[in-house]
Amino acid sequence: MSRVFFISSNTTIEPYPVYPLGMAVVSGAVKAAGHMVEQYDCLVNGDDIDTLRARIADFAPDLISISLRNIDNVDSFSGENAWYLARVKTLVADIRKFCTAPIVVGGPALTIMPEQIATYLEVDHAIIGEGEVALPQLVTNLSSGKQVPQVITRSAPLAGNDFSTPLFDPELAPFYLEQSGMLNLQTKRGCPYRCTYCSYPHLEGNRFRRRDPELVVGELKRLKDKHGVERVFFTDSVFNDPQGTYLKLCEEMIRHDVGIGWSAYFRPQGFGREELQLMKRAGLYALELGPDAGCDRTLNGLDKKLTFAEVIAVNEACLAEQLAAAHFVIFGGPEEDDETLAEGLDNMDRLGASVVFAFSGIRIHPDSPLHQRAIDDGIITAETSLLKPVYYFSPRIDREKMEATIEARFHGRKNRIFPPSEGTKRLEIMKNFGYRGLMWNRLIRFPKEEL
Repeated sequence: MSRVFFISSNTTIEPYPVYPLGMAVVSGAVKAAGHMVEQYDCLVNGDDIDTLRARIADFAPDLISISLRNIDNVDSFSGENAWYLARVKTLVADIRKFCTAPIVVGGPALTIMPEQIATYLEVDHAIIGEGEVALPQLVTNLSSGKQVPQVITRSAPLAGNDFSTPLFDPELAPFYLEQSGMLNLQTKRGCPYRCTYCSYPHLEGNRFRRRDPELVVGELKRLKDKHGVERVFFTDSVFNDPQGTYLKLCEEMIRHDVGIGWSAYFRPQGFGREELQLMKRAGLYALELGPDAGCDRTLNGLDKKLTFAEVIAVNEACLAEQLAAAHFVIFGGPEEDDETLAEGLDNMDRLGASVVFAFSGIRIHPDSPLHQRAIDDGIITAETSLLKPVYYFSPRIDREKMEATIEARFHGRKNRIFPPSEGTKRLEIMKNFGYRGLMWNRLIRFPKEEL
């Protein structure tokens, strides 16, 4: 039996604190393999190295595992402070000063650029992709003295029902329930869509791997019984798979009267009021929708495989069912010009009472179709390092003029948010008034409500 000390390195609270689900999942797998685990969250337990030193010394680990959630905040307005790897590099160096245990890193951020990140952080090992099999195997190999490469290649993707049960730490969960009012859960992994900028297919594979509804409902019940959870966010890349399996989960939640409110990421396509009514009965209270572009031409530029007419139809169904919807839209991507910007902003008006979060420019990830497009458009070269954020802006539009136009159109409208920092300010105000959870749903006033 070995002792593994887990560290969640994330300290960002924008737009709200998010429970480190990846650390919980892999901790659960390592514990199930018969090892001792301890979880340390830099956001909850503190980012002070003396506090961390004391916890590590007390636990005396054989291995330290650091979870990397994000490389940066993918906001083109942010500066160096929104690039998180420098802080993790310092964390690794500080741990080396008082602990000789090998250090392994993993998580979605690592999997995007594993070799570059592992080299930059100067860690002993890095696990690409899912760690539920690879990390227990690493522990076994290290304890038996086997030689292990620095970068451990991706394991075969797990079937949905083989996902590890998250080990939610009773010391950490109350913080997130107090600060954000919810915990997180996955119902599936993977994404079959080919959006040009997105890393999900690279991270989790290009097909959905679903969990049986009974397993998901069982975990929801445990969260409610053990931690008093009233709301969860499903962190699937897309909740509404086109095969309709998500509806079977909703039916199971209704049948078991789970009694937990929930929200998720949705693709704004292929569902309407009938599906929303079922999901609402199952506890749905808000939807985060990802059109990601403002009109058909820019949607095609991102290879979204949907039309803005479909976005409008889903939005109208949400409004009719009095369900809060937030649309996340990126301006300045491939094919953007003055004409598409004007059309896109007109389309934002058509979304009515729903919330719109607008972004400027798209973070380029290596080996994505957008990476090649950026090379072809002369924005970067094939040799350009993407370790620090580089953003794609269409060469057909002036960035400053575009951003000024968006700000002018959104000015004075509390449910239209740009730049992203404006949303942080508004959510912080609501937090000070005692609101918890998504909070952006408080920006919506449905027609029959008093204004």
